[in-house]
Amino acid sequence: MSQQSNPSDSNQSSVNSANGCSSPRLQAINLSKRYEDGLLALDSVSFEVAAGSIYAMLGGNGAGKTTAINLFLNFIEPTGGEARIEGIVTHKEPLKAKAHVAYVSENVMLYPNFTAIQNLDFFAKLGGKTECSRDDYRDVLLRVGLQEEAHNKRLKGYSKGMRQKCGIAIAILKDAPAILLDEPTAGLDPSAGREFIQLLADLRSEGKAILMSTHDIFRAKEVADTIGIMRQGRLVMERNAEELKGENLEKLYVQYMAGHAGSEQNVDTVN
Repeated sequence: MSQQSNPSDSNQSSVNSANGCSSPRLQAINLSKRYEDGLLALDSVSFEVAAGSIYAMLGGNGAGKTTAINLFLNFIEPTGGEARIEGIVTHKEPLKAKAHVAYVSENVMLYPNFTAIQNLDFFAKLGGKTECSRDDYRDVLLRVGLQEEAHNKRLKGYSKGMRQKCGIAIAILKDAPAILLDEPTAGLDPSAGREFIQLLADLRSEGKAILMSTHDIFRAKEVADTIGIMRQGRLVMERNAEELKGENLEKLYVQYMAGHAGSEQNVDTVN
């Protein structure tokens, strides 16, 4: 199925039909990015994420996953097309759009000389959440799996996984309707990874729209409502969870990465 000029007019996204939502919280419309050196990092990509759903982007390094997320955050501007958050075009009204989204990067940038509680307090107040109490911070840190004995320790002594949990806690505190996650399970051990998947499921049940880039095929299949495979800046496959039941996603992924499945000119969707 070819990508459409306006994905809201097509049946491309299974997410909306599954949730009965006609207005996606996150939407890429023919989104493209060509860098000054000529590299086409993203090539007319269209997809959408509705409230109460999780969209996982799979792909190798350089596939365009992080570029797509950076365009939603207006860290870079598109060469063509639009990224929208709650219907707001991100490169036209970036501050208004960012008010509706929380973001956790692969390498969470927090203050190493602050404790977890101090980091949460700083970023919560920076985001206008002045009513949060120490108990609120404790509760959200416990929710993401950070044990209480670590709450008052400086982050410079944290593992990567512990810093990741702290970053996710800050995103939850913002209580935005949409969440962007760039390689969120990187650095998490198997137990923490399982906790994180349950946390994503909980956030989905609260109505959050979640877009995550990941290399983790197995956890993506476990939790995502829709999976898109990116290759060389193009969305070469998009399928919903129901259609992936019984499929060997790892095999599909390898086929698409090798260019042996579908067509690079089309998005293979199953509706």
